[in-house]
Amino acid sequence: MHQPDYTAKKIATSITIDGNVDKPIWQQAGWSKRFVDMVTGDAGMYNTQTAILWNEEHLYIAFKAEEPFVCAQLTERDSIVFLENDLELFIEGKDCYYELEINAANTVYEVFFIWKDAYVKGGRFDTPQFDVHQQQAYTFGGDYDRSGPSFWKGTNPRGIRWAFTNFDMPGLQTAVQVQGTLNDNTDVDTGWTLELAIPWSSLALLDPEKTVPPVSGDVWTMFLGRFQKLMNGGKEVIPHPAMVLTSHGIYDTHMPEKWSRIAFEM
Repeated sequence: MHQPDYTAKKIATSITIDGNVDKPIWQQAGWSKRFVDMVTGDAGMYNTQTAILWNEEHLYIAFKAEEPFVCAQLTERDSIVFLENDLELFIEGKDCYYELEINAANTVYEVFFIWKDAYVKGGRFDTPQFDVHQQQAYTFGGDYDRSGPSFWKGTNPRGIRWAFTNFDMPGLQTAVQVQGTLNDNTDVDTGWTLELAIPWSSLALLDPEKTVPPVSGDVWTMFLGRFQKLMNGGKEVIPHPAMVLTSHGIYDTHMPEKWSRIAFEM
């Protein structure tokens, strides 16, 4: 059994979600190591760290991101914030996973993915909420999925997912604080911080076999990462540099088998 990539401690209190990660409660958590390049595992170009806590009601996650020029232009909910700089959380479930992305303007982008081979008539996903005929349901094959031999089946061995872009995680709370001035490059910023909370009652949707809240020793699989838009000589650097808690060895976010193992302890 692999060692966990991070151990989340249980707390007896609740956390007010305001984006301030200097609150004493977060010092109890123990911050992660510096995020690394998603492909190479080398140190990330800017410092990024995460911390995770939990209580009987909520999962709490904090990020701090070094950033000399904090910017975020997208403000409409479910804008594709990964086109800019963002912080990201994915949580794996049984035959599904949840994606959350947030930029420095606290714009939220959420998607719920269900593996196509698990979407069967009469199954647990055969509900009005996950009706594949709705306008905001799409097929998805992973990052850079529509190229060459992966054109139809995508880049993951398991194949295609249904992506529900109208999904909103019930009870999600997010807050950002900027250590500097947003969208003003006349000064040099320190960075930005993010706090979020998700009720365990909502996360129960991901896996009916998991205990929520978890019990000590339980391990969940999560992606914790950051994408950075860079301009060089007037041109956007593509792909965006990706910094993650656990390196994938490949530039593809949507590979649950490569994500971090988060252990929960009392």
